[in-house]
Amino acid sequence: MQMCKFQMMLELKFIESSEISERFKSTAYLYNIHTSEIGTSNNNLHISITITASYNIMIKKLLIILIAVVSASVVFAQKVQSPDEFLGYKLGDQFTPHYRIVDYFKYIAQASKNVKLQQFGTTNEGRPLLAMFIASDENIGRLEEIRHNNLRLAGIESGGAAIANAPVITWLSYNVHGNEPASSEAAMWTLFDLVDPANSTTKTWLKNSVVVIDPCLNPDGRDRYVHFYNSVRGAVPDANPTAREHVEPWPGGRINHYYFDLNRDWAWQAQKETQARVGLFNQWLPEVHVDYHEQGYNAPYYFAPAAEPYHKDITQWQRDFQVTIGKNNAKYFDQNGWMYFTKQEFDLLYPSYGDTYPLYNGSIGMTYEQGGISAGLAVLTRSGDTLTFAQRIAHHHSTGLSTIEITSANAQKLLDEFKKFYNNSRTNPPGEYKTYVIKNDNNNNINALAKMLGRNGIQYGFGLANKSIIGYDYFTGKTEQYSVGPNDMVINAYQSKVVLLHVLLEPKTFIADSNTYDITAWALPYAYGLRAYGVKASLKPANTNQSITKAQQPVNNHAYAYVANWQSVNDVRFLAALLKKHIKVRYSEKPFEAAGKKFAAGSLLIARASNDVPNFDQVVTQIAAQLDETLVPLASGFVDKGSDLGSDVIRYIREPRVMLMAGEGVNAEAMGEVWHLFEQQLGYPITLVKYQDLGRTHLSDFDVVIFPDGHYDDFPSDKLQSWIKDGGKLIALDNAVAELADQKGFALKKKEEKKDDKADAKDKETVKIYGDRDRDAIRSMIPGAIFKLNLDNTHPLGFGLPNYYYSLKLNDDIYELLSNDDGWNVGTIKKNSLVSGFAGAQSKLKINNGLLLGVQSIGRGSVIYMVDDPLFRSFWENGKLLFSNAVFMVGQ
Repeated sequence: MQMCKFQMMLELKFIESSEISERFKSTAYLYNIHTSEIGTSNNNLHISITITASYNIMIKKLLIILIAVVSASVVFAQKVQSPDEFLGYKLGDQFTPHYRIVDYFKYIAQASKNVKLQQFGTTNEGRPLLAMFIASDENIGRLEEIRHNNLRLAGIESGGAAIANAPVITWLSYNVHGNEPASSEAAMWTLFDLVDPANSTTKTWLKNSVVVIDPCLNPDGRDRYVHFYNSVRGAVPDANPTAREHVEPWPGGRINHYYFDLNRDWAWQAQKETQARVGLFNQWLPEVHVDYHEQGYNAPYYFAPAAEPYHKDITQWQRDFQVTIGKNNAKYFDQNGWMYFTKQEFDLLYPSYGDTYPLYNGSIGMTYEQGGISAGLAVLTRSGDTLTFAQRIAHHHSTGLSTIEITSANAQKLLDEFKKFYNNSRTNPPGEYKTYVIKNDNNNNINALAKMLGRNGIQYGFGLANKSIIGYDYFTGKTEQYSVGPNDMVINAYQSKVVLLHVLLEPKTFIADSNTYDITAWALPYAYGLRAYGVKASLKPANTNQSITKAQQPVNNHAYAYVANWQSVNDVRFLAALLKKHIKVRYSEKPFEAAGKKFAAGSLLIARASNDVPNFDQVVTQIAAQLDETLVPLASGFVDKGSDLGSDVIRYIREPRVMLMAGEGVNAEAMGEVWHLFEQQLGYPITLVKYQDLGRTHLSDFDVVIFPDGHYDDFPSDKLQSWIKDGGKLIALDNAVAELADQKGFALKKKEEKKDDKADAKDKETVKIYGDRDRDAIRSMIPGAIFKLNLDNTHPLGFGLPNYYYSLKLNDDIYELLSNDDGWNVGTIKKNSLVSGFAGAQSKLKINNGLLLGVQSIGRGSVIYMVDDPLFRSFWENGKLLFSNAVFMVGQ
C-alpha cells in the first residue's frame, strides 16, 4: 500500500487559545498524529502537524483534526470571562474607567449568544450610552416581539395577538451620579452571572425574564470622579476620612457635563442623556425598574419599601410588591450579616426620579442606596469599621440578583398587574378632572409643553367641538364657564399614560407626609405660565393631530422693519441668533399698534435703519424660519397707535458680553442651569470664570456678570460696584442675593421676622421633645412650593409676562421693599400667596409683603435681584424668559 506524507499549518484566532491547544494535543496523540510544533502568540493558535499514512487513512485523520479543532472551539465558546479575568484585576481593587466598562459589555456581546447590546445615545462629552438585553435562548431572538407585546399590554400599541409565554422585563439602571461608582462595577458582575454558561440558577430565571442593564447613566460624571481619585490616590488606599482622596474638588462627579443632576430629570428630560434614555425606556416600559445609588458612607444599605410620602396614585400592588422585593433582599443581607434599612428618607412623590417616574408608568420603581459617597477604595466609618469598595460592589451585586430572582418568581403576577394598571388608566383615570384644557395665550410655550408631553408619551390635541366648558381655573381657583379656542390644547384623561399626566398636571399635590426629600409642587401650567382648566367631564379634542404648525414667514418685501413677539425663550433664541449675526435689534418699552396688529412692551424691532447688511431681508427671514419665529413686516415707522419707531421709547439692545461665576463656593447645579441655557438653548456665547480668579479679571471686558446661588467668601464688593457704576450689570440669584444684602452699597435688606411676644413666650415655656425634632424643623421649611408674585410687567424685567408670575420657592428668603430712590420692586408678594405645595407654618407667616424680584440702579449700571431660582432644573419654562429679560432687556 502506497504511503503519503502530508504537512500543514493551522492558524486560528481565539481570545483564549491555551485551552484549545491542550485539547487538540490530546486528540492528536490518541490518533497518532505527529504535532511537531504547537504554539500561541497574540491570541492566535498555531498548529503544525505531520501525517504519514495511506490516502484513505489520511483523509480520516484530516477529518479527526477538523473535529478536534471545532470541538475545542466549542468548548472555549462555552467559557465567558468574568470581569476580574477580563480587566486583569479583582473588582474593588481599583476604579474601572468608563471605556473599560464599555469594552467588557462589548466583549460579552461577542462572547454570549444570549445578549443584545444597544447603543442608544451619547453624552455631551461623546461617551456611549449602552443598554444590554439578556434573555434565554428562546427569547433573545424575539426581543422585538416581546417589546411590542409589552406595549400592547399597556394599550400603547394595538393589534396583534399576545405572544405565548411572554417574559417579565426587569431593568437595572446604574451610576446615575458619577461619584457613586460602585454600581457600574456591580453591573459587570451581574451581567457575567446572567451569561455564565455554568450558572444554572440565572438560566432558570431567564426562562421567564428579560433583563436590561444600563451600566452607567452618567459616564461623564463617573469619569470625572474616577480620574480625580486615580490622580490623588497613593500606593495603598488611605482610609482616613480627612485624606485628600476623600475630598472631591469642585464641581464633583455627581453631575453630568452641564452640572445637572440626571436623577431629577426623568420627566423633564432637559439633558440629552435623559432624552435618549427615557426614549428607550418608553419603548419598553419594564415591569420592574431599579435605580442604583450611593449615599453617605456612614449609612448602611437602603432598599425598598420606600418612606412616606407615597403619591396617592401609586397602587396598592406597587406598594405591596416593594415589600416583597425588600424581604427577598433582606434574606441575603441577613445571611451575610450586612446592615440595611427600609421605609426611611427616600420617599415616592417628586415625579422625575428614577424610581417615581417608572412607578407612574406602571413599573415597580425602586431606589437602592449603598453607603459610599467619597469613600474611595476604603474609608473608616463612624462606627470604626473600614468600608471597602469591594464590599460596596458586593452589596449592589446581591440586590441585583435578588431582584431578578424575585421578579422571575412572580413573573405572571407582575405581567397581570402591569396590564391591570394600564387597563384602569384607560377606563378609570385617577383624579377629579377627566379633561385638561391649556389656553394658547403663548404659542411658543404651548409648543414647548407639547414637545415635553410627547416625549413622555402623553396624547393631546387641540380645540373642542363644543367650544364652551365649565372647569376649574388654575390661576383664579374658581370653577366657571370658559370658551375654548381652536388652538387651545385639550388633553383627555382616558389614555394609557394618564397616571403620569395626572401627577404632572394636578393643581395641588396631596402630601401625606410633609417631611419629604424634594420639591412638593411642579404643576406644568404654572411652570410654563399657561392658563389651564380642569374639567370633570370627558371631552375629546376636535383635532388630534399632534404636529406643531410652523410659522408662516413673510415674503421678502423690502420692509421698513420687522416685528417679533417677546414672550418665550424661543423669542430669546431668535434675538441671540440675530445678535450673533451682528444684526442690530431694538425693543419697544411700551405697547403699540401697527399693520393692524397689537404689540406688547418688549416686542423686538429689526429695522433696516443701522443694519447695512447685504441681503438684510433674507438674513432676517431665514433666521426666523429656522427658529419657527413669526415676523410681521412693517412698511413704515409711523405706527397706528402708540410711539413711532424713531421715538425715545424704542431702545437699542447691545450685544452683551456675559460672564458666569464658577468654581469653589458656587452651587454647581445652579451654575449649570445658566450655562446650559446659554449654550444649548439660546446658542449665545458665555464666559465661565472661577470666582477665585475674579480679582485678576478685567471686568471692563464684560457687560453682564451673573452670580448663581452659592456662598461667596471675601466678596469683592468695591470692585464690582465700581464696574456697575461704569455701566455694568450684575445679576444675583438665590443665595447670591443674600451675599449682596450684607454688603455696603447694595440697597437690599433682608426682611426681619416680626416677633410675636406671646407666641415667643409660649414657645420658651414649651419643653421640646427629642423625638419630634424633625417635625419641629418642618415648621420653618419650604422644600419646594409655588407662590404667586405680583409682577410689574411695565418694567423690562417683566416684559413678555402677565402682571403676575408663579415662582418656585425652595426657602423662605424674602427682602424689604426697595425705596423709590433705590430702585424698582418688580416682583412682590402679599399674604396668603401660596398656590401649591408644602410650606411650614412659620415660613408661610414670614413670606408676606416683601420683595422677590428687584432692580437697583448704581451709577450707569444696575443690579438685578432674583431671590428664587428662575431656571430650576431647566423645567421652569416661564422663568427662562424672566431671566433673559435680566440679561438682554434691563439697563439698555
